[in-house]
Amino acid sequence: MKCIVTGGLGFIGSTLTDKLIDQGHKVTVIDDMSADTHEHFYFNNLTDVVVESVQNYDRIREYFNDIDVVFHLAAESRIQPCVENPMAAVVANALGTCSVLQAARSAGVKRVVYSSTSASYGEANTPPFNELMCVDCLNPYSITKVAGEQLAKIYYRLYGLETVTFRYFNVYGERQPLKGQYAPVVGLFDVQHARGLPMTIVGDGLQTRDFTYVGDVVDANILAATVSDQRMFGEVFNIGTGNSISVMDLAEMIGGKDPHIKYIPERPGELRHAKADNSKAREILGWEPKTKIQDWIKAQK
Repeated sequence: MKCIVTGGLGFIGSTLTDKLIDQGHKVTVIDDMSADTHEHFYFNNLTDVVVESVQNYDRIREYFNDIDVVFHLAAESRIQPCVENPMAAVVANALGTCSVLQAARSAGVKRVVYSSTSASYGEANTPPFNELMCVDCLNPYSITKVAGEQLAKIYYRLYGLETVTFRYFNVYGERQPLKGQYAPVVGLFDVQHARGLPMTIVGDGLQTRDFTYVGDVVDANILAATVSDQRMFGEVFNIGTGNSISVMDLAEMIGGKDPHIKYIPERPGELRHAKADNSKAREILGWEPKTKIQDWIKAQK
């Protein structure tokens, strides 16, 4: 395949890019290098890299010619920066997604795989979340990502562009962002513990998350690009393990039975509990998660 990976210099995008290259596919990465949570960006010398924002349709359109599949991961992916600057979130996530979809449509790309978020389920639904549940956005981040979902659906229904949308649960693994107070919790705890600092727990630590390994997320993306089942197009799929643990349990996995912790105030717009019902992805895509976070943490020690 000839592929584009937007956001392909970051955590999930670079991991996906490397696997695509290993499988013999040709990859063009589009990334504006604006993310400030990485120690560095991840380049693969076998890719073509375009340093540009996906928001700029006129500047990215030419790179979509002769492309088979687009993996759209570029986004403002942190909740609190979106709360602080909702207009920037709309531009990055909603406009950026529309720009990618329109470029793919105009160039005759066959398929777009869009990365969305489990934050769309909010507090109105009881875990495990399934794709038929209502949307309950608690913050500008989830609103803008759901807008992208709806655009993807419309581009399939109106224009025939094959789209597949993934709602990721909490993704962790190698290359996970480590910088700043809003870094994902697994990487943040790892860094704090390694440096002898208290692990900062938001609220009471009893909130639960479905932690999903980046390699499993990459596998889902590649399946979405290669499986040919008409039931998948224009649809949303949960990509999560179907198991959840509390943030306090995570702190104990990393820091031991009596971890060095510090409680900080709850943040606005964040849901309390999350767990995926992944049966739709299992049935239609043939996907299943392989890595448990407990095993991954043990392997890092």
